[in-house]
Formats: sequence, C-alpha cells, structure tokens
Amino acid sequence: MGDKKLNIRKFSRAKNLPYLFLVFLFCFSLQGQTNKTTDAAEFDVVIYGGTSAGVAAALQSSRLGKSVVLIEPTNRIGGLTTGGLGQTDIGNKQAIGGISREFYENIKKYYDDPKNWKWEKKSDYMDSGQTQTKEGEASMWTFEPSAALSVYKALMDKEKIEMVYNERLNRDSGVKKVNGRIESITMESGKIFIGKVYLDATYEGDLMASAGVSYAIGREGNDEYGETLNGVQANSINRTLTGMVSINAYNHNLIPGVDPYVEKGNPTSGFLPNVNGKPGLEGEGDKKIQAYCFRMCLTDHPENRIPFKKPANYDELDYELLFRNYEARKGSVRDMYNYGGYILPIIYSSMPNRKTDSNNKYGFSTDYIGKNYDYPEATYAEREKIIEDHRNYQMGLMWTLANHPRVPKEVREEASKWGTSKDEFERPDGWQQQLYIREARRMVSTYVMTQKNCEALVVAEDPIGLAAYGMDSHNVQRYVDANGYVQNEGNVEAHGFKPYPISYRSLVPKKEECTNLIVPVCVSATHIAFGSIRMEPVFMVLGQSAATAAALAIDANTDVQEVPYPELREALLKDGQRLR
Repeated sequence: MGDKKLNIRKFSRAKNLPYLFLVFLFCFSLQGQTNKTTDAAEFDVVIYGGTSAGVAAALQSSRLGKSVVLIEPTNRIGGLTTGGLGQTDIGNKQAIGGISREFYENIKKYYDDPKNWKWEKKSDYMDSGQTQTKEGEASMWTFEPSAALSVYKALMDKEKIEMVYNERLNRDSGVKKVNGRIESITMESGKIFIGKVYLDATYEGDLMASAGVSYAIGREGNDEYGETLNGVQANSINRTLTGMVSINAYNHNLIPGVDPYVEKGNPTSGFLPNVNGKPGLEGEGDKKIQAYCFRMCLTDHPENRIPFKKPANYDELDYELLFRNYEARKGSVRDMYNYGGYILPIIYSSMPNRKTDSNNKYGFSTDYIGKNYDYPEATYAEREKIIEDHRNYQMGLMWTLANHPRVPKEVREEASKWGTSKDEFERPDGWQQQLYIREARRMVSTYVMTQKNCEALVVAEDPIGLAAYGMDSHNVQRYVDANGYVQNEGNVEAHGFKPYPISYRSLVPKKEECTNLIVPVCVSATHIAFGSIRMEPVFMVLGQSAATAAALAIDANTDVQEVPYPELREALLKDGQRLR
C-alpha cells in the first residue's frame, strides 16, 4: 500500500517531549497504509460532546491555559440546556458553584436586558415549577432554549476554544489506543484529533465505550450494591435505606381499570402497543431504561405559535391507552389524580416570553415508555430512527390532545391554546433535535456511586462536586397487573436528603482500561444514584472539575487516576466549586 500523509495542526500551548514522542510514533505508524492525505489536529484537551458538561469543560480548559477542541456531533451546543430543559432541576441551589453558577448568573443578566423580552413584559412573567428564582437572587433558574444558547456562545467567545460541529466519532475503529492511552480519535469524516487528555461529555458515552471502558446499561438488582430503589419497582411506595418514603407507582400511573388488549376483554387480540405481560420480580435487575421524551418549548402567543400537526404516520392505536384512561375516570378530568391539578397530562412550567418547559405528567404523557431500550448501543442511523419515532409519537400525542373526539372537551380546548414556538429551534415545525436522554450507558469504575452515597451512608473522600436532587426515575415499562389492567412501572421519587459529594474516582475509568480519559456525564453510578446525579447544573459542575483534573494530569505528565486529590481540591475551591 502507498504512503499516508498526516497533516497535523498543533494547538498545544504547552508541550512536553514524551508527548511529542508519542505523536511521532503515531505518525510513523500510519506510514505504508494508504496514499491519502489525512488532516489531524493536536490539542491538550479533546472534548467529545458539546453538552452542558462539554461546554463547561471547554471553558475551564481554556481558562487554565490549555488548548482545547470541543467536538459536537450535531449543529447545536448545550444538549438539554439549550434543547428545551429550561426548568432547572437541582433540589438545593447552594450545591451549585463555579461555571455552572456563572451560567445561571448570566441567564439573569440576559433577562435584565429589556430587548430580550419580546413576547411579554418582564413585569408580567412569573416563573413556576420546582426551581424558582427568589427576589434578590443573582441567578435565574428558568429560561428559553435560545437564551441558554446565547449565554453559552457569549461565554465561549471570550475563550480560545476550537469549536467543531457535525462531526461524529467513528465508533467502530475511530479510537486508537497505545499502552492503555487514547492516542487519537477519528471521526466518520476521517478527521483525526490528537490529545493529551480526552473527555467524553456525551449523554451516550460513545467515546468511553469505543475506548473499551466497562459500562452498565439498565437497572441493577437491589442486591448487587445493597440498595432498595433499584431494579423493578412495581410497588406504590417503597422505603429508602434510611427509612424515607419513596413515591413509586402511586404517581405517574394509569388509573385503575384500563384494559390492556386491542379488543377490550379479548386476550387473543393481543396487547395494545408497548404493553408487556409481566414486569419482573420486585427489585430484580434488567436491561430496560427509563423513558425518554422531548422537553417541549410551547407557547400560547398567537404570533409565535405553530399549531400541533398530525404526523403523516399517525396511528390512533398508539393513543388507545390515553383514551381508555380518560374513559375509566369516575369524576372530572381535574379529579382523575389527586396531585397536580393539571387539565393536560403535561407539566408546563412557565418560561420567559410566554413559553414553557413541558415535561411528562400522569399515566399517559410525553414519555414514550418502552421504546428506547436499544438506543444506547444503536448505530447512528438506528438512533436517528428512534429519535424520529419519539418525535412522531409526541407530535401525535399533542395533536390528539388538541383534536381527537375521544379526548374530553376541556382537554382539547386547553391543548388547542398551545403550540411549538417559531423562534426557538432550527426545524420549521418548532420541534428540537435533542431528545431527553435521561440515561444510557453508565461507566463502571473502581468507585461506583450508589444509593448509599445519596443517603450519606457512604461519603466520598475525594469530592469534585455535589449532587442535590432526589433519587428519581421515570417509568421504564407498562405491564398487566394481577387484576388484568395496565400499569406503569419504574417511577421512583425519593426526596428529602442533603446534597452529597460525587467522587472523582467515579469520573475516571479503571486504570487498566484507559489512563487519559475522563467521563463527566456517564459517570460510574448505579441506575438509582445516577437518577439523582444526572441534572444539567451538576453536569456543568462535573465538566468543569473534569477539565481541572485534565489540566493537572497534563502539567504533571501523569495518568488521570494519579492526579493528587489535595491539589485537585485546592484548584476546584479556588475556582468556586462547592464540595461540602
């Protein structure tokens, strides 16, 4: 075979001879493979995934004087924070420091500018939901997707960050490792990125998996790590390890009496879509994943509203459970559930400019239960089909709520007031590309965060940030109960504990698997602990801390597992992170 020429663009601000020697070996190893010329770019820190964690990591890397590239597989940075999740999930705001808090302070400054109030007056806006901005706060916790994108870009424009859009990792052969270190990563386009330390900031953990790092998918059994809220949770309530009540199937469930069969009462007609026969044994592990949805940015402003449209592949049978759930009620629509008091089966927290962050609520809602199991390991093409399937389902749901005659009149009237926003996302129909990937792969490292960490029965000795949300899981599956009716399973809501530290070791792989990779999103945690950690402000905290650790590893020419924790702690506190 002919020679392969490698054009390397060097962005490194600080170089060392051992690293340059590795680059030389890499270039030499490519000789004799092909006669094509390949572009490669060299950086101190290579970040794959422009999520909120990736953006925070890039900002921190630049501020620490490291050359950094942020590679985003799509055309939009920010992940869920710019993709519709404007109602910040945190639990305790005091747990948030560093760049994460800086982001929310800049959101406040953004909305202090009168020109950013187009569809309503600032004085008319009242936030709602579980995290609200109090009088006199320097931060603001509710925002439009476009506001988050504007703030991120303004922060990044002040730094030296190489931003790369629309480049996807070659997951089959794109990670080149030598002696346990990632030497380079190659995109599907053939572009090569060479780094000293790599960060996987994707929701899916694609770089981590392609690098041969151990990971888990689905729910562990309770007995594996001594937990009570993992595995199958078909009970109405449960207890945590310290005796707190966890609201499980009591919330976000179908009301009693919903028939599971295509033809009511006829088992031979088969189950309705996405209904399973049996849920599994209580507390038993499985490979199933909590449901995904789109966090819709809706508006009721007539000049900015796009009415809900019926998707081309609409199938009424997909919403038969919705109809039957309404038909099984014994009172008014508002009295179907004794919590929430919503007319629509949706939480719609108010965002500025007469918009919402709309999320799943009650028994049949935006969560597409049971349709995401294949997503973590799926090919890019398969993932796109899953995303489109979720979007079509949710588009069909909103059209159904607004138009279908089997939906109660008051529900149709309320749903018809709303629509997607014209001025938020790139798609002309007002829907975003970013699906809410609540959970995919989770790394398995030498330290696994568990329910015991959440309840302070075990306390990490090397904290790099705090988690502050309750142990939370959305539903995982639908099944037929002992009475022959449909129920949802997998919901867990256990709140009431204090912020707790996240271990640095849960961000780094086992040393024998990879020595220059840090994973700030798909951290080493059980399903139920991840359900507490997985909040966007915490991902920003972890992204910043990961970048700080990467810089220390580069400066000391050492493995990420060998970064001295006292030095890391000192650096984190200096930059405003909150560790206790």
